[in-house]
Amino acid sequence: MSKDIPAQEQDHQPGTEAEMEPKPEFMPVYAGSGRLKDKVAVITGGDSGIGRAAAVLFAREGANVAILYKDEHGDADTTIDMIDAEGGEGMKIALDIGDKQAVEAAIQQVIDRFGRINILVNNAAEQHVQDNVEDISEDQLLRTFKTNIFGQFFAVQAVLGQMEQGDSIINITSVTAFRGQDQLVDYSSTKGAILAFTRALSSKLAERGIRVNAVAPGPIWTPLIPASFPADKVESFGQNVPLGRPGQPNEVAPCILFLACQDSSYITGQTLHPNGGELIGG
Repeated sequence: MSKDIPAQEQDHQPGTEAEMEPKPEFMPVYAGSGRLKDKVAVITGGDSGIGRAAAVLFAREGANVAILYKDEHGDADTTIDMIDAEGGEGMKIALDIGDKQAVEAAIQQVIDRFGRINILVNNAAEQHVQDNVEDISEDQLLRTFKTNIFGQFFAVQAVLGQMEQGDSIINITSVTAFRGQDQLVDYSSTKGAILAFTRALSSKLAERGIRVNAVAPGPIWTPLIPASFPADKVESFGQNVPLGRPGQPNEVAPCILFLACQDSSYITGQTLHPNGGELIGG
């Protein structure tokens, strides 16, 4: 991808991929090899960005995929079409991921249709730029935590009862969990919580043979970026990392696939870092 992104912004969270220019790159780069044959995956925030790229890659590798999303119906329809084109069976459910009852109902719909869930990718998130910590309202704080970490808890609680040995949970955290972001204090806090959640949950579920890992992307060109930052900031997005450019969703999806399939059968409680070369601990 070129470093050049035209100035742009969107006025709604978590943003719409169809409105972005240039369009994010989500198609898999390599032919599938059946690594998820006969598996069923649930991906939250699966309509666009990293979630879409993972959904299409999973379908190419043989999985049926249910995407949970907020209200970006056009993006969701496009993702389902791409899942179908890759030979998978797609399913979409619109909901508020921070609503426990809605999450439970959605997971049950997936089980009713496909009979099981083998892979959960907790990807849905929102973020809101604030220059001053004092300006983060109680409503914003609650909303960000409900979407970013409560939603992950709710999804895990809903799927665990029918997950079996060999199944996998992948939580999407962020580089901000490790080095912070002073305009995204509440968002960074949720991503740190996700990191701790991943480590604690991996220990708890190890005896069941269910692996729990995380992916911590750096600056990735997704709808959340123009939906969060002013246009002039979007124009220079991602240029401060060693590789000098933002990453693409299809550069993150292979990390998620690796953690979802048996290639990573001896890995749990760990975090992968597709972040353009930023050196961080953990």
